[in-house]
Amino acid sequence: MAKFRGTYTVLVTPFTADGTRIDTAALRRLVDYQIEGGVHGLVPLGSTGEFLSMTREERAEVISTVIDQTRRRVPVLIGTGAEWTPDAVALSKEAEAMGADGVMIIPPFYSVPTDEELYVHYKAIADAISLPIMIYNNPATANVDMLPPVVAKLSEIPNVLYIKESTLDVTRVRDIVRLCGDRMTVFAGVLGYESFFLGAEGWVAVCSNVAPRFSAQLFEAAADRNNPAEARAIHEKLVDLLWWVGGPRYVSGTKAALEMIGLSVGPPRAPRLPLPQQMRGDLQAVLQRLDLSLPKAA
Repeated sequence: MAKFRGTYTVLVTPFTADGTRIDTAALRRLVDYQIEGGVHGLVPLGSTGEFLSMTREERAEVISTVIDQTRRRVPVLIGTGAEWTPDAVALSKEAEAMGADGVMIIPPFYSVPTDEELYVHYKAIADAISLPIMIYNNPATANVDMLPPVVAKLSEIPNVLYIKESTLDVTRVRDIVRLCGDRMTVFAGVLGYESFFLGAEGWVAVCSNVAPRFSAQLFEAAADRNNPAEARAIHEKLVDLLWWVGGPRYVSGTKAALEMIGLSVGPPRAPRLPLPQQMRGDLQAVLQRLDLSLPKAA
């Protein structure tokens, strides 16, 4: 099995204009826009995909649509996080049965598990599937911070091979690499540019929904060519966009930006609200400076 590395887009989930259904045609178009833009992998049903605002049936619809449209052109890792361990096991087994290449799993986000409970949770999932597992450290949303020593313990589970590290502390990358060695590959969750030069071999990116080509090129310049000047030049192009697709606007800002470049993906689901109208002009100016190509019509 090939090792996962590169820029992986954590996909938004397109909804119809009234928000009641998955817009599968828009989802297929978004998948093609990503792959044609050069991203190295896709992650549906992450936080940006609003996985907690969807039914089990809708989640399955997203998985089947993305896997079918991708046609093995890039790896697909499915977000299968859940609060109850048996649910996370069931979702992960379903993803494997549907043809996923791996799963990305945030810790239980309400029960605030101890280190031992985290190990038992991930071990139960790992024992139930044969897919590679990417653990997902995002303490801002999960209420759990998997510190590097905990990550090192989890890396002893045979198919826990990757981590999406989404704190704003880039030294985490350094310490995970030091403690885990080749047992764990680090993907940045927020600080892509900074993390690449400390040993991260991937980036689970939000901004690549909107700017896949620049996002993929940033990884290639930093990690493949080890060219800090080239990577910084690309990062400086993206930095204003990163502000719009991060923080509390990461879903609404990304969906608004996609609409502006010609790929309507519908509104976010409640309780999230669309990006306020008074903010859209500033976002439009950022997109114009990037001179993004419009996705081709389906």
